[in-house]
Amino acid sequence: MRVAISCLLLALSAAMWPAQKRMVLIDQDGSGPGGSNQMAMLALLQAPQVEVLGITMVTGNAWRDEETLHTLRMLELTGHSNVPVARGAVFPLVRTQEETRLTAALVGNVTWLGAWGQGPTTLEEHGGGVTPITPAHLQVHGPYDIPPLPEGEPALKPIAEDAVHFLISQVRTHPHQVTIYAAGPLTNIALAVSIDPEFAGLSQGIVLMGGSLNPQTDDPEFATAPRHEFNFWFDPEAAHIVLRAAWPRVDVTTVDVSIKAPFTQAMLNEIARSKSPTARYVAAWSQDRYYLWDELTACAWLDPTLITQEKQIYMDVDLSHGPFYGDTLTWTDKLKPATGVRMVHAQLDLDLPRFQKMFVELMSR
Repeated sequence: MRVAISCLLLALSAAMWPAQKRMVLIDQDGSGPGGSNQMAMLALLQAPQVEVLGITMVTGNAWRDEETLHTLRMLELTGHSNVPVARGAVFPLVRTQEETRLTAALVGNVTWLGAWGQGPTTLEEHGGGVTPITPAHLQVHGPYDIPPLPEGEPALKPIAEDAVHFLISQVRTHPHQVTIYAAGPLTNIALAVSIDPEFAGLSQGIVLMGGSLNPQTDDPEFATAPRHEFNFWFDPEAAHIVLRAAWPRVDVTTVDVSIKAPFTQAMLNEIARSKSPTARYVAAWSQDRYYLWDELTACAWLDPTLITQEKQIYMDVDLSHGPFYGDTLTWTDKLKPATGVRMVHAQLDLDLPRFQKMFVELMSR
């Protein structure tokens, strides 16, 4: 009888006090409307076991202020208006648009320049075939010039606190409880590490989309430059600082695994059958069929068993300002330099059907 009563009390206690949600801070280059950046944030916002403490914006695929408005509007349209959004860095720590332009004349162009403009005049899609760049890809403008938002202007406003101090204050408020999810250039995170040397160690760790090892693909962006990846390339010095910080754990979603996770028409069709606000947003605005870069980073944190192969390796970034500036550097334990490089969990392969199913369910909730 006593055992039965004890079990009943435990069950009632569990019902009254559910398991604590996992806390995460999202740092993202939120280009939009729709697309990989917005859908990745939605994956975390839609997860029932997660508390998103806030979103910090950084220039990457687009300029910070335009990204901020797209993200605020996404939060409105999908029912997540309670999540604070803070504006972060507008420019990389060292790399400049002009240096990049001048270097390209000597060492060649890159496929994607993010906020600095499009690369070639066509975009390669996963699985072959070429599609013209859409008007959204052609909107090249200055950092504070914001074109009209096709999804409508948000009524929500960003918070007054800047992204870097918001990140630090949240981690210090919840020591050893918060994971940093960073799926854009790492400028904000590097500044937080530099301002507060205890910031990284007080987190639960960082999960980031970045880096490239040896992707097996005929996609010209990576087949001829296997160590090139945009997030590290756009702000190499920031990536260098972040990769050397004292995180309890670092998980890296590399190009190698990302290119194995396409966003297919079948997935979109299934999402579109749902009438939820998030599904309606995705169906209306996520029209590119490309790789689910950041979405995989988010879902692999939600369910690490989605990753079927990883490599524990020491990782850094080339800072030489030469032809390989911003490329991923890696070493084994025996070959690593004695300069403070740290080990990361580099993701290489995934359970694609389970990931696709999970992502569709999150977008349809």
